Amino acid sequence: MSKLQDIDDLDRKILAILMRNAKKPYTDIAKQLFVSGGTIHVRMKKLEDAGVVKGYNLSVDHSKLGYDICAFLGIYLDKSSLYDDAAERLQEIPEVVSLHYTTGLYNIFAKILCRDTNHLREVLHDKIQKIPGIQRTETFISLEEGVDRPINLDSDPFEEEA
Repeated sequence: MSKLQDIDDLDRKILAILMRNAKKPYTDIAKQLFVSGGTIHVRMKKLEDAGVVKGYNLSVDHSKLGYDICAFLGIYLDKSSLYDDAAERLQEIPEVVSLHYTTGLYNIFAKILCRDTNHLREVLHDKIQKIPGIQRTETFISLEEGVDRPINLDSDPFEEEA
C-alpha cells in the first residue's frame, strides 16, 4: 500500500474513530459508518498489514502512577553517525518513552518520565550521560501538557479547495 492512494475516505473515518477511542467495538463503528462489522475488520487488517496501524496503546495519567516528572532532553552527540548506537542504548532505558532523530541544535530529542527530581538526576547521570557518544544533554521539565491528541482525520487535508 502506497502512502495515500490506497487509503480512502472510509479508512480515514475508521482511523479517526479509533484514534479517539481505541476501545470502540468494530460493530459500533460499523453502525456509525453504515457498513458491516466484517468490513471494519477487513479494513483494519489491511491498514495493519500496510504498517499504517502500528499498534494499540493505552493512554494513562502517569502522575497517578507516581511519575510526576515529564522531561524533554536535547541530546548532543559527538558525531551524527553515532545516532544508531546511541538510540539503541537509549531504548534500553525504561524511563525513555519517546525518541526522535532531529535537525537543529540537538541530534536527538527524547521524552522521559521519572518519579521525582532525584529519579531524573539518577537517570541523567547514571544512565543517559554514560552512553558512549553522548557529548551532553539539555533538560526541559514540562510543567503541564496542554495538548495530547491524534491528528484530525475527519477532513481530508489533501483535497484541493474548489
